[in-house]
Amino acid sequence: MNRHPSPGLLRRLVDEPAGVTDADRAHVAGCTGCLTEVAAAADDARAVRLALATPADAVDADAAWDRLSAALPDPLPAGRTAAARPSLRRGRAHRAGGVRRPLTAAVAFAAVLSVAGVAAANDWLPVFRTEQVAPVAFDSADLVALPDLSAYGTVEVTGDGDLHQAADPAAAAEETGLDVPAVAELPGGVVGEPTVQVGGQVSAVFTFSADLAAEAGAAAPPAGLDGSRVRLVAGPGVAQVWTSASGVPALVVATAVAPSADSSGAPFTTLRDYLLSLPGLPDDLAAQLRTFTADGTTLPLPVPTDLADSSPAEVDGTPATVLESRDRSMAAVVWVQDGVVTAVAGSLGADEVLAVARGLR
Repeated sequence: MNRHPSPGLLRRLVDEPAGVTDADRAHVAGCTGCLTEVAAAADDARAVRLALATPADAVDADAAWDRLSAALPDPLPAGRTAAARPSLRRGRAHRAGGVRRPLTAAVAFAAVLSVAGVAAANDWLPVFRTEQVAPVAFDSADLVALPDLSAYGTVEVTGDGDLHQAADPAAAAEETGLDVPAVAELPGGVVGEPTVQVGGQVSAVFTFSADLAAEAGAAAPPAGLDGSRVRLVAGPGVAQVWTSASGVPALVVATAVAPSADSSGAPFTTLRDYLLSLPGLPDDLAAQLRTFTADGTTLPLPVPTDLADSSPAEVDGTPATVLESRDRSMAAVVWVQDGVVTAVAGSLGADEVLAVARGLR
């Protein structure tokens, strides 16, 4: 029997969605009753946030406590006079001061955590959060046969990255909220100051269409898949670019908020398996992508094996992937740490980009 998740677990989808297993997320995504309970929990969280939005100086806490005290049953024991009531109320107010502060702190803490549940509140369930990268090997000739997703649904992009130049790394850091790394020592042949480019956040939503899939001659999708959506969000980001005399980038140091993804509608695994079964997608590539999307933390890094080689490395103890063109004219190293993806690339050798990466500060 397929049991429903407990109320506490459903609440966790609002407060701490990353702490819910894929199996439970899949159940909730396809269960109207569970989605209703998640929405109700999200409404409660929003109500708390609205309550906490009231400026502190707009509330007379002592007056409110007096009104509450007056509404309570008379606590005076037999033989006590009404004259004793003011001091008793002051005692209550004094004790209340010690209660209100930790209570407010606890409510504030719950409200802050509820921000993580915005996706769940809108029936979006988190399915992917980048914690590491790993190469996905394919032959560049396979790209010709890859299925065109626009034949199976619509893609709506919000934000174009708003790529523009910043005055310097400090200005870029202030605009994006990212720590912009400084290069300790430039490789030989790379000189001068970099051009600093800033890009905003980009969101892309793919909505599956059973009608379009039928027009494309694809196999009938599983029931309930029509209208299911996947949303990918990435950025903002910063790129520092050192240009060579020929105008080709000699060195690029880029950092950005790592991609994350949510899904809405049918369980994400159902949509994933259907898309990975489309004609034109090589079996070995589909198998690699299925493995990466299963753990929900590994960002696939496409590597055309006929053009480039990949190898593992470490940057300050963090796993990284090194890419180098077959003619050894270009190289890059990519890694993820604390939700931020960083890449060092250029017209350099693998040892040189690794030296730059390990020297960032």
